[in-house]
Amino acid sequence: MTPTAPDAAELRRRTQEFLAAHPPATTGRADFLGARFDAGLAWVHYPEGLGGLGAPRSLQAVVDDELQAAGAPDNDPRRIGIGLGMAAPTILQFGTDEQKRRFLKPLWVGEEVWCQLFSEPGAGSDLAALGTRAVRDGDGWVVNGQKVWTSSAHLARWAILIARTDPDLPKHRGITYFVCDMTDPGVEVRPLRQITGEAEFNEVFLTDVRVPDAHRLGEVGDGWRVAQTTLMNERVAIGGLRLPREGGMIEPVARAWRERPELRTHDLHQRLLTLWVEAEVARLTGERLRQQLVAGQPGPEGSGMKLTFARLNQEISGLEVELLGEEGLLYDDWTLRRPEHVDFTGREAGYRYLRAKGNSIEGGTSEVLLNIVAERVLGLPPEPRTDKDVAWKDLSR
Repeated sequence: MTPTAPDAAELRRRTQEFLAAHPPATTGRADFLGARFDAGLAWVHYPEGLGGLGAPRSLQAVVDDELQAAGAPDNDPRRIGIGLGMAAPTILQFGTDEQKRRFLKPLWVGEEVWCQLFSEPGAGSDLAALGTRAVRDGDGWVVNGQKVWTSSAHLARWAILIARTDPDLPKHRGITYFVCDMTDPGVEVRPLRQITGEAEFNEVFLTDVRVPDAHRLGEVGDGWRVAQTTLMNERVAIGGLRLPREGGMIEPVARAWRERPELRTHDLHQRLLTLWVEAEVARLTGERLRQQLVAGQPGPEGSGMKLTFARLNQEISGLEVELLGEEGLLYDDWTLRRPEHVDFTGREAGYRYLRAKGNSIEGGTSEVLLNIVAERVLGLPPEPRTDKDVAWKDLSR
């Protein structure tokens, strides 16, 4: 008989018992996080033994609230966001039992950082046109190619990787999905300096990198379907971040408006009101989307959230620079830094304005996401695609 999933009261009781056995004030951070995973309080909706208890996803907030009130440490989710939001759900759905046991715990506790080797210089918006090759060699694969826009590659131990394994098939059908060890010979990471002066992105060169077949996720040639799970979760992770009311990019603008009346003008007031309302609508829509996730995997609706996130961030940061005038152009550090995560609200207005320009590119360009929403959410006719059934090797590049 299948055991009954714990309800909110049971999860609260388990969390309180866990805190009594592992007091945050006297338990080391690594030990606390590892014990939390083993107790099933990491992802409560994951299976038992893999950080969860098979509970509804919506009940994660019950655990998180109890732990936060007790001053428990978190796993620094901004630093390991790619692992949490993209690698983990893909491994859970397509990984073998051995892969789940090997990767999920060190991923969640933050022992191992992950990055994403998807985009290429010639395959960004049209990701399925990628040219990185993986050739079978005994019990493994030899990978050659170049990836680009790879966040956290300079920190990562592991990468989720898609590569072409059959150039004779149409582009969507000859791709396979792998887990790549970023410390292996042949993996070279080079920084890409951004308009902010930082280099959170990288380009990655793969030269005769050997990937064991045991690190393949899904079937050979089924990588595009596996990658869709990653991409849908990525867009929810980027655009569906849980925020308090007046949280995110709108917070520093509203605060400056209240605290510095000398900056106010009628025109900026009307724009701020409009953007404040839109930010609140986006926040509530994100809450509804997360409730829908309780019933299953994220769908194309996450693309709509990510579209809104990008547009609002760019418009709000532009308004902030206008509000602050010359002060809004100040930016304290143009040196080449290698940050561990993006910090939108803890930096200057000038940084927010520049960094927000990338929001309409990362995680899928806004143009591509508009097509996804049009076709998969609204049911509009798809654009003509003349290369859909053409072998990848015959495509013009």
